[in-house]
Amino acid sequence: MRLLFCSDILNPREPDSAYHAEVDASKQLNIPFDLINYEALVYENDAAKAVRHITAGKQSEAIYRGWMLKPQQYERLTQALLNQNITLINSPEQYVHCHHLPESYPIIEGLTPRSVWMKTAQEIDFDQVMALLTAFGSKPIIVKDFVKSQKYYWDEACFIPSASDRASVERVVRRFMELQGDDLNEGLVFREFINFEPLIAHAKSGMPLTKEFRVFCAEGKPIYTTRYWSEGDYANVLPVVDEFVDIIVRIKSHFFSMDIAKQKDSSWMIVELGDGQVAGLPETANPIEFYSALANTYR
Repeated sequence: MRLLFCSDILNPREPDSAYHAEVDASKQLNIPFDLINYEALVYENDAAKAVRHITAGKQSEAIYRGWMLKPQQYERLTQALLNQNITLINSPEQYVHCHHLPESYPIIEGLTPRSVWMKTAQEIDFDQVMALLTAFGSKPIIVKDFVKSQKYYWDEACFIPSASDRASVERVVRRFMELQGDDLNEGLVFREFINFEPLIAHAKSGMPLTKEFRVFCAEGKPIYTTRYWSEGDYANVLPVVDEFVDIIVRIKSHFFSMDIAKQKDSSWMIVELGDGQVAGLPETANPIEFYSALANTYR
């Protein structure tokens, strides 16, 4: 196994500063790594340039640890690496399976907040939106695209107090679309707002933080779990990951993240899945422990 980190924007021979702790951990554990030029891949659409500092060798498998990629970008990276005899841990199809909520929703339905979605460009058909939202009645919901929300703009671009209030729906969705701009991923997803066990309100946005954990899974098994938020007092709450073992083995991905949160009735629910290669390592995580778990899986 080798790792692929993003390079520094000004010095492509050095890792992006955001990944220094992870690079240091890989060095301490003697895990080989290479750097890819994220800017060349994403902004120049030049995948060959992105991997040009990687020396082709014998066939090997790699795990990308970097910024999010749209499916087309991930596919281009996959092909460029194949030309260097390197196969990414997840195929483009497996990447999308966890990266886009609608792809994995049929597997996690019933264990995650109820969700509906629609593909759209920048022009929104709000008649279509309101028809879609009848599934929620007057319940509170949140809006996101197929990948990300604007949760740090909680009241203005994420949380909708009532799914039946068209004025609120239009106001929040329009602001969400404005903030996403060209970064919109495929379309809109509306999810039922769940009153998870509270942690603390986010200092800047007022977003209610909950007792949430990020679980990294590899080859059908949970390998590393950490608290999602560094703020607030989790009061020794520990996740019951065993409840999700049967679901984990059904996810069509070799390496993915699963965020879970505790409900007020003490049961646990999946918040969302993500491709493990672009899932951030929370501040609470220990990079050495994380990469040790990864190395033990792919030794």
